[in-house]
Amino acid sequence: MDARAQRGLEIANRSKLTQQNGLWLVPSEHTNQQYTVDLASDKPRCTCRDHEFRRATCKHIHAVLIVVERTKTVTTTTTVEEGKPPVTQTVETETVKVRRTYRQEWASYNRAQTHEKSEFQALLYALCAGVEMPVNRFGRPRLPIADMLFSVVFKTYTTLSGRRYASDLKEAHRRGFLSECPHYNSISRYLESEALTPYLKQLITDSSLPLKSVETDFAVDSSGFATAHFLRWFDAKYGREMREQDWVKVHLMCGVRTNVVTSVEISKAYASDYNYYKPLVDKTAQSGFNMKEVSADKAYLGAGNFAATLKHGAIPYIPFKVNSQPNGNGALWARIYHFYNFQRDEFLQHYHKRSNVETTFSMIKAKFGERLRSKTPTAQVNEALCKVLAHNICCLIQSVYELGIQATFESDFAVAS
Repeated sequence: MDARAQRGLEIANRSKLTQQNGLWLVPSEHTNQQYTVDLASDKPRCTCRDHEFRRATCKHIHAVLIVVERTKTVTTTTTVEEGKPPVTQTVETETVKVRRTYRQEWASYNRAQTHEKSEFQALLYALCAGVEMPVNRFGRPRLPIADMLFSVVFKTYTTLSGRRYASDLKEAHRRGFLSECPHYNSISRYLESEALTPYLKQLITDSSLPLKSVETDFAVDSSGFATAHFLRWFDAKYGREMREQDWVKVHLMCGVRTNVVTSVEISKAYASDYNYYKPLVDKTAQSGFNMKEVSADKAYLGAGNFAATLKHGAIPYIPFKVNSQPNGNGALWARIYHFYNFQRDEFLQHYHKRSNVETTFSMIKAKFGERLRSKTPTAQVNEALCKVLAHNICCLIQSVYELGIQATFESDFAVAS
C-alpha cells in the first residue's frame, strides 16, 4: 500500500463521505474545503491539486473507492433442481456503513459544567496546599507561593485581565482559598518569575495522578500558541519586508480517554518535536502511570523513541515514512516496521487514538485562548503551563461526575528558590 492509498484509508475511516448527484464529496484533512470525486467517467477524477497535477489516483479517490468497496457486496447463488438446468443468480446488496458514535452522559456533563467554577477553586486550592514556601533569606517578605500559584492559574482559567479579575480574587479570599489577596500587579510580576515554572510543571503532573487508574493509552504531539510579538525581516527574493507572528510550542503527552495531560514541555517555535518525545514518556512513567500504548505521528519516528517507549512496557504506534527501510536501525526497528507494513489495519486502529491529542489542544485553545497575553518569554512559558494546568483540573472535574473518580492529591514537594 503506497502513501496515498494509506492516507485514503485513514480518510475513509475518519471522515464522512457523502454522495450528491452521482458525485462524491470528500472533506479536506486540513481545511473546511471539500473535494469532488467523479467515478462515472472513464477514469476517476478529483478536483484536488494533486490529481490535477499528476493525473493519477489521489488519496481522495482512494478513500471513495474504499467506501464503495465496503458498501457493496456481490452474492452469487446457484440453484439446482432435478430435471432442470442449474440456475445462477447474482445479487448485489448495498449496506450502509454506520459510524461509531459515543453517547454523551448529559446529566453528568450538565452537573460538571454548572459546578465547574466552584469545584475548580476547591481542587486548585487542594492542589496548591502541598507546596512549601521557600525560605526568605533577605528583602521584603514574599507572598505565599501557594497563594500566587492559585492566583495565576485561576486568572488563566477566567481569561480576564488582571483588573477585571480582582473581584474573583476577592471572592476566592472570602471563601478561604487565599490567605492574602494579592494586587493584580503582583500576579503579573510573579508570572514573569522563572522560579514559578518548576512548580507549575509539578502541579500539572500531580493534577493527572487521580486518573492513573483510568488512563493506560497515551498520545504525544505539539502545537503552537501565538504571542504578541512579530518577527520582521527583509526578503531578498521578493524585495520587500516580511512579517510573521512569533509563537511558543507546547509539547505534551495526554491520556486518550479523559484527555488529561500527564507531562508537558515548552520550547521555541521551531524546535524539533523528536527530541521531546523521550522526556514526556519518561515523566509519565515516573509518575506511576501504567502505559500500554503510545501513539504519535511521523515527526517522532526513530529507533531511540521506540526503545524509550518499550523500556516502560508500552508499545509505540508511530507510522513509518515513505523512504523508511526495514534494515539499518536494529532488530526493534525491523520488527515494528514489518508489523506496520504487514498488519496495517491493526496498526492503524491503535494509531488513530492519536487524534485525542489533537482534541486536547483544541479543548485548551477553545476554552482558555489560542494566544498568550504575556510579553516576556518567561511569562509566556508560565502562562502556557497555566492553561495546561487549568485544562487538567477541568478534565478531573468532568471525570469526578462521569466516572466517579476520587479527586485527592498527595503532593508535598518543595522547589528551591
